[in-house]
Amino acid sequence: MSNGSDPAAVLAALDRAQDAFEIVGRGRTAFEDGISADEDWKTQLTKACRLLEVVDTLQSQDGYYTAVIEVCFGAIERSIEAYALAMTNDTLQDFQDHQFSYERAYQMGLFERETAEAMKDLYSENRTESYYGGGRPTQEQAEAMTDLASAVHQFAVSQIREGGVCLCD
Repeated sequence: MSNGSDPAAVLAALDRAQDAFEIVGRGRTAFEDGISADEDWKTQLTKACRLLEVVDTLQSQDGYYTAVIEVCFGAIERSIEAYALAMTNDTLQDFQDHQFSYERAYQMGLFERETAEAMKDLYSENRTESYYGGGRPTQEQAEAMTDLASAVHQFAVSQIREGGVCLCD
């Protein structure tokens, strides 16, 4: 329990992390390759592409099932967000709640109600358990989530009118 004497290493790392997110006044910033800065939908789409690339990297290393599951949920959400931002008047601020992406997927007609609700339930029941719960993620779960994230991403990309943005092609 802290009594005002938190470790200096933690405090220094926290200061550095906070400063790192304050990009203004930092000179030349090195941004992640491949992430589009043109429009919000392109940013979200290319983030999804990069997350799927990370999934492939983790899968090739065997055994990082927790990380694969987490990253897959992120890729699914970024893909749905990209579609919403490209095809509607939604803004990034609309997507501050993880489960909103799944609700919005049905509202926009990207997926039928049952499919969107099943994805939302998968998130709320299993992502929470795999991340916060005592369960140990399995290879089968990681592989199934990889397939789902890839399928959602490919479908969302195919429904966006403007092509040529996806890095996965």
